[in-house]
Amino acid sequence: MRKFTDVTDIGSLRQAVDEAFEIKRDRFAHTDLGKNHTLLMIFFNSSLRTRLSTQKAAMNLGMNVIVLDVNQGAWKLETERGVIMDGDKAEHLLEAIPVMGSYCDIIGVRAFAGLKDRDEDYRERVISQFIHHSGCPVFSMEAATRHPLQSFADLITIEEFKTVERPKVVLTWAPHPKALPQAVPNSFAEWMNAADYDFVITHPLDSKKLFKFKQFLKGFKHAFENDLRRNLAVGCLGNHQTAFGFYDCIGDNHVASDGKAVHEKGVVGEAHLLFIHHP
Repeated sequence: MRKFTDVTDIGSLRQAVDEAFEIKRDRFAHTDLGKNHTLLMIFFNSSLRTRLSTQKAAMNLGMNVIVLDVNQGAWKLETERGVIMDGDKAEHLLEAIPVMGSYCDIIGVRAFAGLKDRDEDYRERVISQFIHHSGCPVFSMEAATRHPLQSFADLITIEEFKTVERPKVVLTWAPHPKALPQAVPNSFAEWMNAADYDFVITHPLDSKKLFKFKQFLKGFKHAFENDLRRNLAVGCLGNHQTAFGFYDCIGDNHVASDGKAVHEKGVVGEAHLLFIHHP
């Protein structure tokens, strides 16, 4: 595997989940796998859970780990091509990537969407440059459009707790005063459909702006509904409450005290996987 940025890179989901369960049973069974190998984790944006869990997982495999926080303790890096280097960024990313790759065997990258230009965000310029120029396998620790590690963890959790072969899973909205990235719901939708769950996306009544990420569902079975209560009442195993903003709403964060303005504009809150068991 040369890259891991979405569900299509992982191969057999069944095999991947089985291996994850094996590692959960004995986290130190493969400490020799990473011996004399180095993971570089590079963060263009902050992280807590992804950072800690990824570093701990690498250490459990016996790997050395280098953590680099761009703009905090390292030179600021220019990511745009063809720009004049007369600002506060001392080095271009294209020059720095081969250097990083020479010190490690695998690279994890975290680089969020800018939330200013949809087309630019969807190009995934930062992680793509690492994939093409590092000479190492590259995996995403959350990029502009997807968060595969979190979605894989969600899938493992559902597989662990499900009581039927094809459980019902609902992706729904929670109000939030800020326009947030789309990576988590995009990725979650891809993984749930790849697992062939009974997957439903519920949404606000006025949500024409929502389906800018429908491209992530092409070729998959899915349902879009606006009746959350009905969907949660009918055999739902997991309810994934998520948050993201639409590009034509960004910067318009005027919120009524009851949250209705946010709901109507389609700006939604943080992602959480909740388990709701029904007989």
